Amino acid sequence: MSSASMSLDGYVALPDDTPGPLFDWYDAGEVEVRTARDDLTFHLTPESAAHWAAWTGSLGAIVVGRRLFDLTDGWQGRHPLGVPVVVVTHRPPQGWAHAGPSTEFRDDVVAGLARAQELAGAAVVGVAAGTIASQCLDLGLLDEVAVDLVPVVLGAGRPYFTGIAHGPALLGEPTTTVHGDRVTHLVFPVRR
Repeated sequence: MSSASMSLDGYVALPDDTPGPLFDWYDAGEVEVRTARDDLTFHLTPESAAHWAAWTGSLGAIVVGRRLFDLTDGWQGRHPLGVPVVVVTHRPPQGWAHAGPSTEFRDDVVAGLARAQELAGAAVVGVAAGTIASQCLDLGLLDEVAVDLVPVVLGAGRPYFTGIAHGPALLGEPTTTVHGDRVTHLVFPVRR
């Protein structure tokens, strides 16, 4: 499953890679939601908190690309969701300061997804938006696309999907529709 907060015009980040108003919903409610990191706590609406708990409770590992890994400094070796991270890159960092068992590197998306599934066992593997989600969708390796749709038009930025070679990719009707404050959570199955 790929999941991301997205603007109405399809962007998951501004051109400078910051989320701008896309993450405002993480602090739009009264329900305190702790993460695996002591320095990051969310305040969600009850609806968003229930959706968040169901989604994060199902996760066993995450696959990300090198760009996101570098932008976050690999979450200092501990992803906020508390699950292992597999980074798809042809250039694994040498001497990464936070190296540890919760972060692994693979040189292609198929190997990265396979390793993440080994780590996750029967749990869900999350796939980061952007190049990695696009490659997984193109290869038929993505089962669901989750969108935390934020009522904003960014006008430019980093799109959720890029370079789909085998498009159009058809999605089914949403299996989940949850209205929060400043966000609507949607989950679409990928049609085969």
